[in-house]
Amino acid sequence: MPEWLNILIRSAGAFALTLFLVRLMGKRQTSRLTFFDLVTVIVIGVTAAAFSLNLVKNPAGGLIALAVWTLFPALIYVLAIKYKAVRDIVQGRETVLINHGKVLEDKLMEARMTPEDLLSQLRKKNVFNFADVEFAVLEPTGEVSVLLRKEKQPVTAKTLNMDVGRESAPQTVILDGIIMDEPLAAMGLNRKWLHTELEKAGVAPENVFIAQVDSTGQIYLDLFDDAIQVPRPKTKDLVLATLKKCQADCELYALGTQRPEAGEVYGRCAGTLSEVIDEIGPLLKS
Repeated sequence: MPEWLNILIRSAGAFALTLFLVRLMGKRQTSRLTFFDLVTVIVIGVTAAAFSLNLVKNPAGGLIALAVWTLFPALIYVLAIKYKAVRDIVQGRETVLINHGKVLEDKLMEARMTPEDLLSQLRKKNVFNFADVEFAVLEPTGEVSVLLRKEKQPVTAKTLNMDVGRESAPQTVILDGIIMDEPLAAMGLNRKWLHTELEKAGVAPENVFIAQVDSTGQIYLDLFDDAIQVPRPKTKDLVLATLKKCQADCELYALGTQRPEAGEVYGRCAGTLSEVIDEIGPLLKS
């Protein structure tokens, strides 16, 4: 058998076997690999490459090495899920680097980090002054998590005592020009509604690259031709404008009617609509 064919067969077999064994290890994000994960991946890769190039004289030994470096980490991951002591050994513990705005030099030394490394990690979190940090911890993955001081944290609706509506994830209803019926049905919509919205925007479904509908029923479009400008969604604006018009009409009817009891009814309706606009107006402003 030619050498190149032998390498091809070995490589294909090693690839299939490695893929199967790695799937047994479970899913782990590459950006969150610990040092133990990195060593495991390197050893598996080197072993598979050596087996493919016939650098391993005993094929059975190469297979055993692959199995050991795949099944043992998988077993350790299972134990780590159940026992914290195993997690601390395999993954390591978190290390507090900054506490109440004070950099802990001994913890930096323990983590083998220089002050420049710490400042660089803070800048990646958009923090350029370490004194703005209330608490910073080095995760086992090597990433630094940062909690800003209270006065430096971004303003949220909760800090402003504002009530906001609950939102669900947007649903993709058109992808690559193809209408997706399942997401439409999940939102209680249908193709007739979708075609109506597309007609309002002046586009055909086959010209739409991606279309998404948010929890308020607004549709957002991205066309294949980026030179075409898509109108901004106006569902919220139309609802708010309709409510204001109804309020104005009730006030006008209350002033124009000759019947006092009807004027009182119109006045109450106008007041109710005013309260509704004040309550949901901020939610309808795009």
